[in-house]
This record gives sequence, structure tokens and C-alpha cells, in this order.
Amino acid sequence: MNPPVLVAGAAIAALSISTVVLAAEDAFVVPAWPYPGNPPSSIAATPPDDATLLRLPDSDQAFTRVQVTDLFAPPDWYPDGHPRMPDVVAYGRKPDVYACGYCHLPDGQGRPENAPLAGLQATYISSQVADFRRGARRSAWRGTYLPTDFMRSSAENATDEEIAAAAGYFSALPMTRRVEVIEAIRIPKTREIGWLYVPIEGGSTEPLGLRIIEVPLDHERHELRDSRMGYRAYVPAGSVERGRDIADNGDGGPDLACASCHGPRLRGIGPVPPLAGRSPTYIVRQLLAFRTGTRATTAGEPMMPVVKQLDVEDMIAAAAYAASLEP
Repeated sequence: MNPPVLVAGAAIAALSISTVVLAAEDAFVVPAWPYPGNPPSSIAATPPDDATLLRLPDSDQAFTRVQVTDLFAPPDWYPDGHPRMPDVVAYGRKPDVYACGYCHLPDGQGRPENAPLAGLQATYISSQVADFRRGARRSAWRGTYLPTDFMRSSAENATDEEIAAAAGYFSALPMTRRVEVIEAIRIPKTREIGWLYVPIEGGSTEPLGLRIIEVPLDHERHELRDSRMGYRAYVPAGSVERGRDIADNGDGGPDLACASCHGPRLRGIGPVPPLAGRSPTYIVRQLLAFRTGTRATTAGEPMMPVVKQLDVEDMIAAAAYAASLEP
């Protein structure tokens, strides 16, 4: 990956951040930046091209723009890189169950707006789908966040057999770290497109402030759903080392250290999922959900005393450190 042009070395610049204020008795606020949207101005006015074949450098496959955006038959650019997909992963079931491989990709690597499923235990995946289905796992953001809405819709309509097939498939796949973590003060100016931040051409910059801004290294390959394309996450100065201390020592004592449950180097222990190498913005969204109670699951109960000790700066640091580790 190419090195950044702007890296950290001083205090974090202040930034005004849009927020949602929770109940009056709780002063904690949910920042808007972990939930990039898809403004109408970013959506192409012309219909997708159903004639021109698109290709990727490392693939012998070809798909049209319409095929790339098909919720019930997502592109599989590297079919030799994984076992045969179950039907629910490859095609879903019209009209209510989207193909799992559309959001999470055929090899389970996921993207910043959703979870990588590769390598998670099958029982853990099934339990999380069940939590979505019964409403125990929701977004901390009170506005629209389509990736979560898609997941909830599919979970509510999938059969137990479909869930088991998808969970067994993804659990057998290896996860690959695809994000480069860079500490920075100023970053390339970005805009929101398709639930993601994308650098604006022209070289202008903006202060990072107390945020994580995760961008694709190649936006076109991201739009083509290329699972081998990487991302860059800009994090505040000192975040990785601060996150290491939180992970190893806890913010309120060693019993609250991330590693006490998620294991050394945050690679998971038994049913407790690994955090190493995951998208840092995805991790922050989950910490916010635990903190606000919108992810209120039985399996997640041990997280509650941990997140109550964390402010947004702590969450950023923990996520930055986890994302910097190899899975």
C-alpha cells in the first residue's frame, strides 16, 4: 500500500461533529461520522449499463454494471478462491432474503459498512442473525443506515436452514486484513458515497479531529465489490498506542481489558469473536451499539461494564489498535 502524504505528529485538531443526543439522563452522544450515507447527489442519474462488460486485473470473470448491483446474484470475481457457495450466499431467496454474498462478499471478507464473516464460528454467526431477527441487535444511529436495514430484513425472513448453511460456509473461510491504519492530523477531503467516505479529487485536505475516516484505495474496485481491494483508515494521533493500553490493561482495570475476553492480540477465544484486522469504523459502530443498549444480547452482556467505561476517544483508540493487528 502507498504511504500517506499527511501523517500525525501533534495534537488532534478540533472538529465540530454532528451528533445524536440520547436520553436526557445519559450525556453520552452518538457521533454521526461512523455512519456515512448515500446523498441523492451522489447517485448516478443514468441507469446502470447492462451491455458493457467490466473486469478486474486479477480476475478472468466479467460482469455488467447491472450484474454487479444485483442483490440476488452478486459478482463472484474469484470463484476458485473459495468453496461452492450455498444458494442463500450466492443468490438469496427472492423477494425477501438478499444474497449473503452481496454485502459480505463471496469469500466473506465484508466491507467497511458491514461485517467480515470469514473465520467466525458458525454458532456465533447463527446467534447474531437470531439477534437481528428478534430486534436485539440494532444500530445506535437513530437515522437511516441501509446496511443494517438490509441485514435486519434478511434475518427476519431467512429460514433456520438457510442461516445454518451460510454460517457453516463463512466459518470455514480465512479472514484477510485489508485495512491500513494511518495516524493523521489532516487528511484528504472526502465526501459520502454509497455508505462510504471517498477522497475528493484535487488534493484539498481537512482536519481529521476526533474521527476515523476509512476510504477505499480504489473506489471503482470497491463499487465492483472486489474483495481483494484494500482500504485506508485515518485515525487520530496516538490512537494505536492508546488502544493497545486499553486492550491489554483496560480503562478501568485489567478485568475490563479487551484481551481478557477476546484473547491475546485480539484473535478471539472460543465463541468470543476476533477483533484483529477488522474495519475500525465497523468496530466503533458495535461499541456505540453496546454503549447505547441497541445491541442488547445475552452473549454481549460481558461488554456492558466495559463500554460504560469508554468515551468516543477510547472507542476510536481500541478500534484503531484492533484494526492494525493481523487476524
